[in-house]
Amino acid sequence: MSELFNHKFSTILIGVAFSPNLKNNIFEAMRMVDFFDSKLILVHVGEKTQDKENQIKKLIAGFSDDDDEKVKLIWKQGDPVEVIINTAKDNNADLIMLGAIPREDFLKFYIGSIARKITRNAHCSVLLLIQPSEDLRPCNHIVVNGLKDEKTKQTILDSLEVAQNLGTQKITIVDEISQQEVHVVVEDDQSLLKDTLIKEQLTKTKEQRVYDILKEVPETLKKGILVKTQSIFGKRGYSIGHYAKVVGADLLIMSAPEKTTFWDRFFPHDLEHILSELPTDVLIMR
Repeated sequence: MSELFNHKFSTILIGVAFSPNLKNNIFEAMRMVDFFDSKLILVHVGEKTQDKENQIKKLIAGFSDDDDEKVKLIWKQGDPVEVIINTAKDNNADLIMLGAIPREDFLKFYIGSIARKITRNAHCSVLLLIQPSEDLRPCNHIVVNGLKDEKTKQTILDSLEVAQNLGTQKITIVDEISQQEVHVVVEDDQSLLKDTLIKEQLTKTKEQRVYDILKEVPETLKKGILVKTQSIFGKRGYSIGHYAKVVGADLLIMSAPEKTTFWDRFFPHDLEHILSELPTDVLIMR
């Protein structure tokens, strides 16, 4: 399995807008660059002015002893989605960082149409931040989507590597089980018992699948991290998002879905539920 351990955020890209969150967004990006020993690309979609350039240079001053090598500032005009995606490709970015938008009560967050299009179409991983901060926010607990999928093994491995870089203490690998998998309509005590037994068996089967993956992971990746598994019942996307919020996770890691299709507008995949109301910071792994 050594070929699977190849994930590293060597180049991180963030789009910068001159909004009240400018400072917080840049500080979050700089911390990620420190955690992963990466290069940082700052992209502003719009006109370059001396005032804007001075603002950014002031924020990144002292970030690196060799700013020209560590940080690259790009100015481009055009469609924001196309500019961000194409710039990420041209510079071989491994991660794009995007900010979420608070709803009216400031307790719920979602991503706007531009960020959603970037998230769907980016060639690399995307990190969505709900409350970017000037100060360090510890990442103590990561929830990882562990559903049965060909991408899940790599996502779990990448999540452990991310956790090591962020100093995370706990990872919970969550598998969502839908009622369709149970195939029982609860109408009386007998059907309730059958429903319970089937759920217990499904839970054991799914947890064993995750254990089999974890047995092949080198101890160095798991060192210092409490790794747990959890099966939950409910609608995919909604359930894991709710779980991450309830347990107070600092980060939710999801596998990227296949390219969005026309039919996703009518039958959204699980990630679309997450994007509609972010429960915490979300990292979409590609």
